Amino acid sequence: MSPRRDEQEYEKRKQQIIDAALHVFASRGFEKATNRDIAKQARIASPGLIYHYFKDKADLFTQVIHERAPVLQLLDHSDDLMDLEPREALTLVATAFLKMLDNRQALAMLKMILGEATRRPAIADMMTKVGPARGLAFISRYLAHQMDKGTLKRLDPDAAARCFIGPLAGYILTRELFVVPGASSISPEVMVQTTVEIFLHGMETRPIE
Repeated sequence: MSPRRDEQEYEKRKQQIIDAALHVFASRGFEKATNRDIAKQARIASPGLIYHYFKDKADLFTQVIHERAPVLQLLDHSDDLMDLEPREALTLVATAFLKMLDNRQALAMLKMILGEATRRPAIADMMTKVGPARGLAFISRYLAHQMDKGTLKRLDPDAAARCFIGPLAGYILTRELFVVPGASSISPEVMVQTTVEIFLHGMETRPIE
């Protein structure tokens, strides 16, 4: 088998395990999920084979979050976003953030994480490092860069980052977790456009056209 074919087979099997782990974590939770469960769901013969692709269950968990959260994949190329004008960059980030709504198992896993995180600080810490901390750090860095360029008003970039992501997180929670009446009637596209528009009305130094 050629090196190229070996690489393709490796990546295919890795994604197969990630898909299986997403299903198992979402249905059983992090603590109760076992390698045996994941191997069975992935249709691989030996649970031990998982360690050929991932260091341990925590490593698998964080990679599941990364691979099934489009916004984190976008942030893998964060340097490409730094000099985009704010409307374009923030729309890209917000759209990628809400793409999670397209994956029902990812949403089920998010609900599981929120439930377990209140009881198990280690799970909250894993989730924070791979997701919220990284996302907020990038948005804060991007906003600070745009403030230095004079494109955006000089405010606390960490606070501004939270003001931007807060409505988007609230939209997901009130649509999928608390199910507030009317939330599902607002499309993700409208939520992105409205969030970016309101945020820039408060942040841009030049008049909004």
